[in-house]
Amino acid sequence: MIEERVIDGVPTLIAPSTGPTQGGIAFRVGRADESLSRAGVTHLVEHLALHHLGPADYHYNGSTGVTMTKFHSAGSPNDVGAFLSGVCAALGNLPLDRMEMEKEILRTEESGRGSSPTEPMALWRHGARGYGLLGYPEWGLSMLDGDAVRAWAQRYFTKGNAVAWIAGDVPENLTFALPEGERRPLPAITSALPQTPAYFVNSARAVALDAVVRRGPASQVLAHVLERELFRSLRQEGGLSYTVVADYEPRDLTHAHLIALADALPEKQGAVLGGFIDVLAKLRVGRIDPADIAAVVEQARESLRHPDIHAARLPGYAFNVLIGYRSETVAEILDGLAAVTVEDVRRAAEEAVDSGLLMVPEGHSADWAGFVDAPARSTTAVVGTAYPMRNQRLNDLVIGPEGVSVVDAEGPAATVRYDECAAMLMWPDGGRMLIGEDSIVCRVEPTVYDMPPSAVAQIDAAVPADRHVRQPARDPDSIPGPPPRPGAERAQAGARSGLESAGLVLLLILSTGAVCFSGFMTLGVGISDEPIEDGWAVVAFFWFVAILLVIPTVLLYRRRTRTARA
Repeated sequence: MIEERVIDGVPTLIAPSTGPTQGGIAFRVGRADESLSRAGVTHLVEHLALHHLGPADYHYNGSTGVTMTKFHSAGSPNDVGAFLSGVCAALGNLPLDRMEMEKEILRTEESGRGSSPTEPMALWRHGARGYGLLGYPEWGLSMLDGDAVRAWAQRYFTKGNAVAWIAGDVPENLTFALPEGERRPLPAITSALPQTPAYFVNSARAVALDAVVRRGPASQVLAHVLERELFRSLRQEGGLSYTVVADYEPRDLTHAHLIALADALPEKQGAVLGGFIDVLAKLRVGRIDPADIAAVVEQARESLRHPDIHAARLPGYAFNVLIGYRSETVAEILDGLAAVTVEDVRRAAEEAVDSGLLMVPEGHSADWAGFVDAPARSTTAVVGTAYPMRNQRLNDLVIGPEGVSVVDAEGPAATVRYDECAAMLMWPDGGRMLIGEDSIVCRVEPTVYDMPPSAVAQIDAAVPADRHVRQPARDPDSIPGPPPRPGAERAQAGARSGLESAGLVLLLILSTGAVCFSGFMTLGVGISDEPIEDGWAVVAFFWFVAILLVIPTVLLYRRRTRTARA
């Protein structure tokens, strides 16, 4: 049973535990509360709050999620109490002198962590804001100063925006030295998809689905049934995938995210995509084995019988408290799962497919299955001065008073308006990358476009200063250059062809002469009445020279023949 108390002004959840005492505190703030241009501030606060602890004899850690930041530890009651009390004290007096070093640690963490195959789905669904920030790096770290970090901590890391939990004995030394504050609402849900179901192409060697479903037992059962069906079809029967997973995660009071993924080798990606969509279609029309639902419910029943189930539920329970959602008792959860029918799962599957965003491998599409292409181009361009691409006019960069556009032969490829710019990355060489709230990107490279320096200054002045994100100097070799001039490659190929032809003629003359001379030498030595000293050694030498000339002649001739046929 989970008991709710208020300790030192903070709602605290308490549950029994058979193991060491565990404790944590969660704050209703995460990546989705940030802006792209200052992304990383919550993670930085988390690191700064833990710095003072150093090595310890007990386990502790912190984590920054999409909408919740947690600090947790396990050990003796005194250890847990000291940890939670110390974290709260540090949040009110962050070691800002440590800030630059922690930024470097965070950058190192990010570079070593790698990206999840499903991370791009967040930005394709939500754009470059809110929940979509999970798909972007923490670009804002370089722009954060002490005042910004302190203000963020004072706004979000408060008693009113926190829930603590204890599994085991309540520590006697537990205090929460936090400012009062207020509960912060969840970020608004944004969308970059005008229509669903939709799909986008990605280089990841996997097929994945991101869906928004109604929160409840039917959708939870669907996630497990979907995983079982994908595993059975793509791994056991087809031998097409190794990793097949599906997950259900509550998002807010009414909805949850359902994520499913199946990996694939390059030569099997088409088959995995087809099999994945077939499974979705099967569930959507209700071809669901009741035995699968029964197996899922029984697995849940077994996990809920664990002696430490109440302790295991505490972090999820804390999230529900933070967003104002009533958590069910174990008995209510079991009753809800037991009542799920095939029709309930079918309706949940229909909802998942209708709201779905499908990630497909490069070279494939899903329009044949009713998924529309997610927009990767802008529909309008700004009015302004057009700067052509150097050497070849493949597209123009248009800079106007309202924004920036890249326009090619098909129309506006990308447009970012200044008032809808989520972030602008800025390099010392003048390069700029504007990212719109819809996740559309405009790249401004003075080395690529025939533009004056004043054009870059115009953009810098128009984009709000709080969207600027300064970047370190780029390696000169990594700065994009203009495409080659028209005909340059053909001219180079023509010059090379002329040299090869001349070389072939010269080699042909030399090799023919060497072969003829070697032949005459062989004939002379062979018919001579008097033995010639070292005659056959000389003959062998000249044949060796002839062969050295014949081999490159033949190879060059074959190369010229293939080029002519091509």
